[in-house]
Amino acid sequence: MTTLFDPLVFRTGLAASNRIVLAPLTNMQSNADGTLGDDELRWLLSRADGGYGLVMTCAAHVARDGQGWPGELGVFDDALMPGLARLAASLHDRGAVAFVQIFHGGVRADRTVTGVQPWSASDGDGARAATEDDIHRVIGEFADAADRSRRAGFDGVEIHGAHGYLFTQFLSATQNRRTDDWGGPLANRARLLLETLRAVRARVGSSFTVGVRVSPEDFGNARGLDLDESIQTARWLADDSADFIHLSLWQSLLPTTKRPDAHAIPLFRAVLPGDVKVLAAGAIWTRAEAEQVLSLGADAAVLGRSAIANADWPRRASDPMWQPRRPPLTIDDLVDSGLSPRFAESMRRFKGFVA
Repeated sequence: MTTLFDPLVFRTGLAASNRIVLAPLTNMQSNADGTLGDDELRWLLSRADGGYGLVMTCAAHVARDGQGWPGELGVFDDALMPGLARLAASLHDRGAVAFVQIFHGGVRADRTVTGVQPWSASDGDGARAATEDDIHRVIGEFADAADRSRRAGFDGVEIHGAHGYLFTQFLSATQNRRTDDWGGPLANRARLLLETLRAVRARVGSSFTVGVRVSPEDFGNARGLDLDESIQTARWLADDSADFIHLSLWQSLLPTTKRPDAHAIPLFRAVLPGDVKVLAAGAIWTRAEAEQVLSLGADAAVLGRSAIANADWPRRASDPMWQPRRPPLTIDDLVDSGLSPRFAESMRRFKGFVA
């Protein structure tokens, strides 16, 4: 039986030491120009030191007009390469596999940061509708960012297709109101994500690990998503060379909304080739919960808020009796756990997390 502490081996041959993954977490600890900040470096290295087998960066923008918040790590220019290379090498020195999560905010890009009007699948919410030039440019920007990550020494990239960012806006049956080849039926709404994956793969080759994060159903900023359409999209992504699908479930052990008698993880696992890994995230706090996620068919458990509260969760969870620290936590607790004061203060957006 597969355990949390068995290696996670992707079909590219890349192997992480265990199946415990640090989620890509918004932390606002880098510099205004997109270069790696010292606070962000310390935060990620603290989790590598804590035993997370695979460490993902926060969502890193592939274009200046896609930046979602201040202090966000960038991967949009070769000038950012020194910091990216430093991060990749430092994570490797601590035994972790290192991925960059690459993304574009679309309508959720922060105009006060980018200085330009955001664009999306369709106009609305302050965004303009994407032109053909926008679409083809951003596909190239994702390919450039993936190749930049590879050249910096990272082991892989995750394309952020979840949480209401650009790809979700195109996938959405409500936000995407286009009548051209990028809207209408699912095959058209998924086209941007699929063509981006193909462009990334063509640029980085078959030996570099590439996956996609998806929101299976509506939650928060992800709107207009249907479970069965998301499953079909994941199937297409696997056909088009995705090495893993990362399910952002928010509550990983609850059944789906559309099918209250079914769980998302086995539904996706059933339609994907066996060598395409399924990663699952969503309120995983204890070792028992992480093991339950694996028993449902996931290949790895992705920790977010529990990783924020517990720098060394993987090392401590080797004791099956250990119980993780849980909110509410003080700002001092969070700083002691490796967060900068700015990151710690930002956790107030999660009700009850900060005392």
